[in-house]
Amino acid sequence: MKKQLISIIILLCSLTGSLSAQTEADSIAIVSAQWETTTTPDQIVHKRAIFTDLYKGPQYINLIEIPSTKKLHLDIAISEMKQTSLISKENQALASINGSFYNMKEGFSVCYLGKGKEVVDTTENHLFARCTGAVYVHKNKTKIISWNKEIETNYKQKKGATLGSGPLLRQNGKDVWNDENDTFNKTKHPRSAIFTTKDKKTVFITVDGRRQGNATGVSIAELTHLIRILGGHDALNLDGGGSTTLWMDGAPENGVLNSPSDNKKFDHQGERKIPNIIYVYKPSK
Repeated sequence: MKKQLISIIILLCSLTGSLSAQTEADSIAIVSAQWETTTTPDQIVHKRAIFTDLYKGPQYINLIEIPSTKKLHLDIAISEMKQTSLISKENQALASINGSFYNMKEGFSVCYLGKGKEVVDTTENHLFARCTGAVYVHKNKTKIISWNKEIETNYKQKKGATLGSGPLLRQNGKDVWNDENDTFNKTKHPRSAIFTTKDKKTVFITVDGRRQGNATGVSIAELTHLIRILGGHDALNLDGGGSTTLWMDGAPENGVLNSPSDNKKFDHQGERKIPNIIYVYKPSK
């Protein structure tokens, strides 16, 4: 059965996207990986896999699966510059991931950020080439949508929260990003992303990097391939690099699941201060 599944996935990869940067061996490694899995009482699932050779190097990958249920809601938290773990605790989060790109000196989002009727931040003009998608969350619903200057100008969402980012990786089950020559896209970095599946799960995923011998990081093409193999229907790249952080309430190491790179060590202590996160919480009755 597993061999059949691997064959089907390889075929789908060849039909839906180029394997020039990702080999059949990469696809098989992802499908065959022994994912360490933990499930919380709220049915939030944490999965971790360590690869010795994926995308031509070692990889350390963590993801959180959030089921579509009225018992769990998603939101975007806006903060002064603080670590993901601290913002999460302040908002009684059950799990979270770092948000979008921001001004590191002044601490505001440089891609669109709106909560309800309020527009908190707008996309800087030079970033529309990268901020080609947005995530919209409201109660237990997550939508990943296309984004550009025209959409932003006319956007009038009055409920929930919307955060621009990019590039948009997948939409309606197809790869949609296309700039393989952009340095940001082709360089291997720590990466964060959010994606949704056909069965309406929301997934936070991080791939660590910049830690020679432990975590190489991935390009945008490799991140897209990984998400495709994991069943991502719609997917959006978030801020990566030193910002990449995945957190879960009650987990060891202050809840930090991955190995943030800002302290230049392969441990769980290197969180960077950021201004926003995407998180899941349990609404009060």
